[in-house]
Amino acid sequence: MATSSIINIGRLTQIAGFELVRMFLTKRGLIAMAAFALVWLLILRYPIGQAVSIISAPNFEQMVRDISGTIGLSKLLDWPESEFAMYWLVALYSFPLFALFISSDQTVGDRERGTLRFISLRATRFEILFGRFLGQLGVLACLLAITLVATLGVLGYRDPSLLMGGFTRALSIFIVMVIVLSPFVALMCLINTFARSSRLAIVLAILYFAGGGIVVGILAWQVPALNALDYIFPGVNSELLAGQNLPLLSALGVPLIQSAVFIVIAHKIFTRSSL
Repeated sequence: MATSSIINIGRLTQIAGFELVRMFLTKRGLIAMAAFALVWLLILRYPIGQAVSIISAPNFEQMVRDISGTIGLSKLLDWPESEFAMYWLVALYSFPLFALFISSDQTVGDRERGTLRFISLRATRFEILFGRFLGQLGVLACLLAITLVATLGVLGYRDPSLLMGGFTRALSIFIVMVIVLSPFVALMCLINTFARSSRLAIVLAILYFAGGGIVVGILAWQVPALNALDYIFPGVNSELLAGQNLPLLSALGVPLIQSAVFIVIAHKIFTRSSL
């Protein structure tokens, strides 16, 4: 029954799977994928395809070392897989933005069409909420995997001897990136519980980061201890994470906790809202 407190894994899987179908097997989803593919073809052709010459350039190395005290990118210069060093920087800052847009319609569209009430008769609200979250995260995981395989191909073309190390590097980047992206999807899951359209959800997300950042900055300027409020924003550790300067526990723990908090708040709002 939909009112049961026990989570039905089968229903959860179906709801999550629907998000994958909606992205990869519908006209709207295929158009989004075409745009995504075009952007990444350009990224693979230029910054990643030319990563060795870019990273080995004296000017680039000096620039990195000049700012390493701020974001600590100097460690990336030691990666033998230059393509993945460049991929890491591009993906860390571009995928979160893409995650906000791609996951902007988790439940709001069904609420507008009136189908959310129908779905709620066959699944609990938590299953709907968490299933959509997992589905959107699954979509992003698929896109990450595709771009990582493409980057591995670029690396193999340049130097086949680096393929084994590149595979290990790609796997570690994949795991970390999926966890890093989870709070961005969870935030959109939360915003979807009260937004009236996917466009409004995106606007509210922008206001959350921009307006919220300004407010927190002012409060922290008055009371330095309030710097801890930065942790309400996904991607708070991006600068340290970019240079691999965070312990694994901190790198993965913060986004996991953020995701859990957003999902819990979203569930409380979703449970009390009308469909």
